[in-house]
Amino acid sequence: MIARHWKGWTKPDDADAYEKLLKRKVLPDLRKDVDYQGGYVLRRNAANETEFVVVNFFTSIQAVRRFAGDNYEIAVFEPEAELLLSRKEPTAAHYEVRVSAMDK
Repeated sequence: MIARHWKGWTKPDDADAYEKLLKRKVLPDLRKDVDYQGGYVLRRNAANETEFVVVNFFTSIQAVRRFAGDNYEIAVFEPEAELLLSRKEPTAAHYEVRVSAMDK
């Protein structure tokens, strides 16, 4: 399994709208792909910005390529997200999942 990790930031006033976009559009669209294995959206509020860490799991790097394209390390955004993010990492990092809390 491959974990795709990415970070982005919003202004505090845009944080709830960005989180809603992830819940209502981005994650449901990902769930349509049989090779998508779930993910996490982490949020940390600070005085001047809100940080989001998004970790999505895919069965393989080929599944990541189907989602993100051949240049799969480039971050993928919905047009609406571009309007809400004040800054973002331009690339996503990919990790091979070696141990899971679900492992016995």
